[in-house]
Amino acid sequence: MIRKILLFLLVVLVIIQFFHPAKNISAGDQPNALTKAYPIPESVDTILRKACYDCHSNNTVYPWYSRVQPSAWFLANHIKNGKRHFNFDEFMTYPKDRQDHKLEEFEEMIEHDEMPLSTYKWMHTDARLTEQEKNVLLTWVKQLRAQVKG
Repeated sequence: MIRKILLFLLVVLVIIQFFHPAKNISAGDQPNALTKAYPIPESVDTILRKACYDCHSNNTVYPWYSRVQPSAWFLANHIKNGKRHFNFDEFMTYPKDRQDHKLEEFEEMIEHDEMPLSTYKWMHTDARLTEQEKNVLLTWVKQLRAQVKG
């Protein structure tokens, strides 16, 4: 009986390898990106690229395990939820009050160590933010909020 269950599970694992979610990769320019209206300092951009953009932009750099199911579905769900909460590449589509609210949430998440998610940091150890990196992001987001409020 156990052999049949294990064989069934193996067959299921093989079959699901043929079903992959769509990739979060957009070719070309992102006309609604935050960077179109507000320049991002290089030091901030470096931090955002390593710790934020995979889930909060229209272009994800996929790790090797994204080609294995069910982890690809897990990643696709994280990316979908991340973009729903904050998308750097769609930032300019938000009304000004929503832009400020999203930046306020960004600030709170960094202050309370809620971002990047711990599940992301397991496999992306470079995404763990140092205190200095957090301070750089917090200084930048406060300045940006002041610009957005105008």
